[in-house]
Amino acid sequence: MSSKMVAKRPRRSIYILPNLFTTAALMCAFAAILMALDGHFERSCFIIFLAMILDGLDGRVARWTNTQSEFGEQYDSLADMVSFGLAPALIIYLWAFKDHNALQQASVVARLGWFVAFIYTACAALRLARFNVSIGSIDKRFFMGLPSPAAAAIVIGFVWVCIRRDIEGPDVYWLALLLTLYAGLMMVSNTLFYSFKSMHTGKKVNFFAMIVVVVFAGFLFLDLAKTLFITALLYGISGPIFWFVRRKRRAKPIF
Repeated sequence: MSSKMVAKRPRRSIYILPNLFTTAALMCAFAAILMALDGHFERSCFIIFLAMILDGLDGRVARWTNTQSEFGEQYDSLADMVSFGLAPALIIYLWAFKDHNALQQASVVARLGWFVAFIYTACAALRLARFNVSIGSIDKRFFMGLPSPAAAAIVIGFVWVCIRRDIEGPDVYWLALLLTLYAGLMMVSNTLFYSFKSMHTGKKVNFFAMIVVVVFAGFLFLDLAKTLFITALLYGISGPIFWFVRRKRRAKPIF
C-alpha cells in the first residue's frame, strides 16, 4: 500500500458565509465607535442598529445552509460583546455623561456616568457568558435575562431619538443613567423574555397579524428612530410585566 493513501486526520471546519455576517456586524460596531469618538452620534446609532440586523442574519444563514459550528457560536458572542456591550456604553458615555462630568468635576454625581456605563458593559459580558454555558439547557421559547441586542437598542434608541429632537445629552443625564442601568441589570436578571423562536415564517398567520406588520412598517417609515426605541423599550419591560402577572395568577385568595 502506498504511503500516499494514509488516512488524513479530520479538520475542524470554519464556515465562511455565516461568519461573514458576524464580521460585518463587528465592523459596524467598530465604525460606530470611531464615529462616536468624532462626535457623529446619530450615524453611530444607525450603524449599531445595522449591526443588529446582521447579527440576526448570521444565525439564520447558518441554520438555512446547515453551516452551524461551535466556532461560529463563540465568534458571534465575541462580536456581540463589542457591538452590544462596549459600543453602546461608549456612545451613551460620550453623548450624555462626559460633558456632565466636566461640569461637575470630581463630584460623586459626575462619577456615576462612567460607573453606570461600566456596569452596562460588565452586565453584557456576563449575559453573553451565561448564555453560552446554558445553550440547550433552557426553554428555547424564552431568554433568561434581556438579550444584549435589545438592551443596546434601548440605550442607542434613546440617544438617537434625543438627537433627532435636538436634545443634548447632559440635559437628560438622569434619564440616560436610569435607562442604561435598567438595560444592564435586566441582562443579568433571571427574568424571562419571549424569544420568538417558536414563530415560524412558513406557517399561516391570521389577517390581524398582517395588519400589525403593515402598521409597524408604516411607523418605521414615519419615524424610524422613535419606532425602534419604543419597540425595544416595550420589549425591555415585557419581562417584568409578565413576571408580575404570572405571580398574581399564582397567588390564591385567602377566602
